[in-house]
Amino acid sequence: MDLEEAFGLVGEFGGHQKRMVAVLTLMQIYMACQCMFIVLVGAVPEYQIEVVTQSGGDVTQTVTFKGDLSSIVTEWNLVKQEAYKVSLAGSLFFVGVLVGNVLFGPLSDKIGRRPIFLISMFFEMLFAYGSALAPSYELFALSRLMVGMMNGGMALVCFILSQEYVGKAYWALTGTITNMTFAVGIALFALLGYYIRSWRNLAMAVNCPGVLLFLFCIMLPESPRWLYSQGRTVQAEKVLQDFAQRNGKGSVTLKLQKTPGMTGTETSNAGLLQLVRHRVLRCRTIVLMYVWYACSLVYYGLTMNASDDKGSLYLTVAMYGLVELPAYPLCIYFINKPWSGRRNSLASFLILAGLCCLLSVLVPVQPGSVVNGSSFALLGKLMVSAAFNIVYVYTSELYPTVIRNAGLGVCSMSCRVGGILAPFIPNMKVLHASMPFMVFCLTGVSAGAMGLVLPETLNKPGAETLDELSSPAYQRILDTQVHLLADEHLSKRRGSESE
Repeated sequence: MDLEEAFGLVGEFGGHQKRMVAVLTLMQIYMACQCMFIVLVGAVPEYQIEVVTQSGGDVTQTVTFKGDLSSIVTEWNLVKQEAYKVSLAGSLFFVGVLVGNVLFGPLSDKIGRRPIFLISMFFEMLFAYGSALAPSYELFALSRLMVGMMNGGMALVCFILSQEYVGKAYWALTGTITNMTFAVGIALFALLGYYIRSWRNLAMAVNCPGVLLFLFCIMLPESPRWLYSQGRTVQAEKVLQDFAQRNGKGSVTLKLQKTPGMTGTETSNAGLLQLVRHRVLRCRTIVLMYVWYACSLVYYGLTMNASDDKGSLYLTVAMYGLVELPAYPLCIYFINKPWSGRRNSLASFLILAGLCCLLSVLVPVQPGSVVNGSSFALLGKLMVSAAFNIVYVYTSELYPTVIRNAGLGVCSMSCRVGGILAPFIPNMKVLHASMPFMVFCLTGVSAGAMGLVLPETLNKPGAETLDELSSPAYQRILDTQVHLLADEHLSKRRGSESE
């Protein structure tokens, strides 16, 4: 039997898989806190600069901060000429994430999902504690770079595992739940920051849940899909049989068949170079890289811009997290409809996100009115969150299992380029007040238009190997499914006419 038939036998989304996915989903709260860390830790309170002229003619400046807010700004006086260091620390995190994607993505395809996931998670927690204890800005910035690097490896493999533990029919569901939990994590981080005003105590507090989750993650098995794609069918069968027992299916007999492309040659050659050499993968990767970049730039740019909004910083950050939640039910609905699917839904949400950013500049500010620039900015965050959710699921379906993590790693790498630039986009207000939102608008609309050239994957069989991706047999499977759907529709229509 093939892998999807085996999942149907042992349970595509049984109780055991739900527990494993729950642990991986809760990891999103920890990762959200690390990604949004600089928004609260780098907050700039009101301050006053006093110029003091000493007897010798030397002029010194004394910075006095108002309120009880504690941040890296108040500890190391990161104002005026030093203010860029706050955005730099945020960008260094995403530089690390980029490096982690490039490094750990292909490694997890070669040596396995589980070891890479556990190693990167352990060191991320270690470096995160280093951020909380850093005695200087330089060491703080270095620790954020290392946290980002480990986060890049862990987040990518965490998402892959949450999908490869379940049947393909549940990929959209698990991907949506994962991203929804990330949004909840942003809101919880704002709530935690409201009660813990010391930035060092806050850094320690957000890292503690990760230690508990790490202990649960140690018990997770290797991905059966990865084992199958490597030709290690005996080990994949054992993992699936364990799934069956824990799902209450009892002892089942499995015999996985090897696909024609499942050889040691392809497994060893499947890597980053295949994304360039393979004609189909090359075109998909170029488009997906720009789409991921756009999603990241608009998503993180709007969130980072929250610190510039008037009102409570903690409420604003929480709102930018909670506003994402309605996006995920919309995703589940639209991406599973034949008339919208993955491709059209992704393009539509990106274009709408760009238009909302444009409207946030054009609509005049009216005190007390619900329809204002901030409302459209929040609506734009909702739209780009929906697009971000879809692109994770969509990209997983566009790449074969044997190269899926490498493909996701490259796309995530371009995504992190957007994350690196995002902290600096709000600073473009010095050129013109509307400049940041015009950048978000053009990026979102152009990415949505480019996404329309990708193929639809709804109700299409997923490829396990590179040979399946372009083989005539794989194409016949697609054609057969289309004909079967057409025949079924025609028979129903004839039946209704006869009645």
